[in-house]
Amino acid sequence: MPKSVKTELHDNLLTALKAGQDPWPGIVGFGRTVLPQLERALLAGHDVVLLGERGQGKTRLLRTLAGLLDEWTPVIEGAELHEHPLAPITPASIRRAAELGDDLPVAWIHRDARYTEKLATPDTSVGDLIGDVDPVKVAEGRSLGDPETIHFGLVPRAHRGIVAINELPDLAERIQVALLNVMEERDIQVRGYTLRLPLDVLLVSTANPEDYTNRGRIITPLKDRFGAEIRTHYPLDVAAEVAVVRQEAHLVAEVGEPLIEVLARFVRNLRESTVIDQRSGVSARFAVAAAETVAAAALRRSALTGEEPAVARPVDLDSVPSVLRGKIEFEPGEEGRETEHLVHLLRRAVAETSRRLFAGLDLRPLADAVADGHLVSTGERVPGKDVLAALPELPVLHEVAQRAGVSASDSPGRIASAVELALESLYLARKLAKDSDDATTVYGP
Repeated sequence: MPKSVKTELHDNLLTALKAGQDPWPGIVGFGRTVLPQLERALLAGHDVVLLGERGQGKTRLLRTLAGLLDEWTPVIEGAELHEHPLAPITPASIRRAAELGDDLPVAWIHRDARYTEKLATPDTSVGDLIGDVDPVKVAEGRSLGDPETIHFGLVPRAHRGIVAINELPDLAERIQVALLNVMEERDIQVRGYTLRLPLDVLLVSTANPEDYTNRGRIITPLKDRFGAEIRTHYPLDVAAEVAVVRQEAHLVAEVGEPLIEVLARFVRNLRESTVIDQRSGVSARFAVAAAETVAAAALRRSALTGEEPAVARPVDLDSVPSVLRGKIEFEPGEEGRETEHLVHLLRRAVAETSRRLFAGLDLRPLADAVADGHLVSTGERVPGKDVLAALPELPVLHEVAQRAGVSASDSPGRIASAVELALESLYLARKLAKDSDDATTVYGP
């Protein structure tokens, strides 16, 4: 007899762990927390609900489960469900298997086709999930009492696969009841039909903690049927946050590691701020969108100045607060001060990053040069070579570039990005002044 889907996941996960392979490609920051819990749940054969705030990678994690299925599996060709040739479950397939015997046609499906995902919406019906009477089949001449008049829903069509339901509390409670039999008795019932299908599915779902009070809840009997409830979280350190941005962001220009670190620290500051509604959370997508915005600002500046290649500089960070303000929720009473708070937290992130980057480095020669009249202008129409040309040759500038991972032979844009970060750190440390208008920023004494 064929293996059940849970046995398949169990065996393939165990094989990967014994071989030292990573069963979760592309999943960052969960290695010592979420993944061990999920692995234990799968080895135990449990259905799983992932509980966590928005943008914590819950859906991304569920989609990697398909990689633990066998790459190819046989099914009865032409059957409505993914039935194994040796274990048909619908009346039509059972009849065909009895009539055709060894001549029963067989097809092979890839594991990607065995992962089914549904976003739970309030208008989702029992028919969508489980099934309903198909009027077309009735019109073809079948009687209403014939089980073959049933149009199967999403869950039975995922037979011998994985069903993922996103935002489970958004399902109306009466719809959640329809899943009880699927999770415990492993069968479905449609409109009083005596048909009982021994379904073979792994049911996984996601939910946000605030959903239990704001939009709905997971009914108690359904919660009881999940074998494991696993809490997810945002990246626990800056390195994991940077890794997520690097992996997920589609950058149209070069953004150096120091600026990615600034954005990672910025997002972490947002998650710790008392003016941000932490029940809503600050999604990892915020940091990704911020990096893409900074890269777009650099590309636009490159088009305006003709500088190639397009390299992001600290001046491009100014585009982040205004563009992404709507992606986070503020506490009541902060209306009108949203941009002010974001600018403050972004500057704090710049200060933290530059403090780590330039620790132990004496930047006084750079501050003295500016104080001696070497004012530095930057902005969306100022190329990197003009930023460098405003300063005299200083040994400290080579050290600044080196700390930022830039060599003397790199493009002026890359070197200017490092120098600008040093100038901004001196401004934030109150060693330099900064005057800004709509297009230009000038660092002076």
